Amino acid sequence: MPYCLFLADGRIAQEDKVTMLETEPIGSIPRPPALIDGMAAFAHGEITQEQMDELYDDALRDTIDRFESTGSPVVTDGEQTKSSFVTYPLDGLDTIGPGGAVIPFADGHTRQLPQLTSGPFRYGRYADAFLTRAQGLTSLQLKQSVIAVSAMSLLYPADGVDGYDKEQFLSDLVAEGVKDIRGCLDAGAHRVQIDFTEGRLALKLDPSGGLLPHLFAINAGSFFLQMASEADREKVLGTVRDTLAANVPANVKVFVGVTDPISPRVETPEEVRDQILQAAEHIPVDQLGSCDDCGFSPFGDDVSTSRDIAFEKIRNRVEGTRLASESLGV
Repeated sequence: MPYCLFLADGRIAQEDKVTMLETEPIGSIPRPPALIDGMAAFAHGEITQEQMDELYDDALRDTIDRFESTGSPVVTDGEQTKSSFVTYPLDGLDTIGPGGAVIPFADGHTRQLPQLTSGPFRYGRYADAFLTRAQGLTSLQLKQSVIAVSAMSLLYPADGVDGYDKEQFLSDLVAEGVKDIRGCLDAGAHRVQIDFTEGRLALKLDPSGGLLPHLFAINAGSFFLQMASEADREKVLGTVRDTLAANVPANVKVFVGVTDPISPRVETPEEVRDQILQAAEHIPVDQLGSCDDCGFSPFGDDVSTSRDIAFEKIRNRVEGTRLASESLGV
């Protein structure tokens, strides 16, 4: 599975001369145990909203402090205050119920979405709220992730919704997705990242390799590809090379994944460097960047990866990108 998401460019305000290849995180960082416990306690009515907000603020502050210590030029809020990367638009809605689509993930676990019970569909929360909460805590560039409307389309049940047909739902959904993206851009996001995890499912249904050229035809500006865990990197990089050469604008940036968030083994800076140099044999250096394969903790209760390991991987990604930049003369 060579890629899991694509990115819509935001307004990149930094105009300083780039001294190395661009490198960015994807989004989520494992929550600290105190926050995970607090979220469970809040769900059971054991703590107040004020106490929950204090836990959120502590986790957010610590996340950004630790991000800054890695040397990363771009940071995120770590999705510390999101219920999950996919369900945040559903917060507070009374138009959904249980029993929706089941989403399989690469590590073998599954998550079940709710399903729509009535219309019209509107987001309960927009991602710019997470961005603005973090902006006062750092002077570094902040990127913000949003969920793809293609994932949200899975909310519509197979047997329909009385008085609300699927065509109207999709029209409303796209409008809400645009509003979600535009709100983050207007709030000053460095980039707005569209999480396209269901690309995995698309590839399983159609493994011909035709999806990537179609994605690159989108006026998104930057694309983040899951490569560290890819079994045949040379084949995928060859597809990327051929796609870039086929009338793709020269300002398109391709970020290749060089750390695997699912694996507990921390990649060394030298391993990161070598993956980037391999990619540079196929992708023009001025179109190349590095990233993590995906977020480290996309769901609020996820404890599969430790917080310390996540930041160590990020630190080594930044250092490995610096080493690759030196080798490439950037």
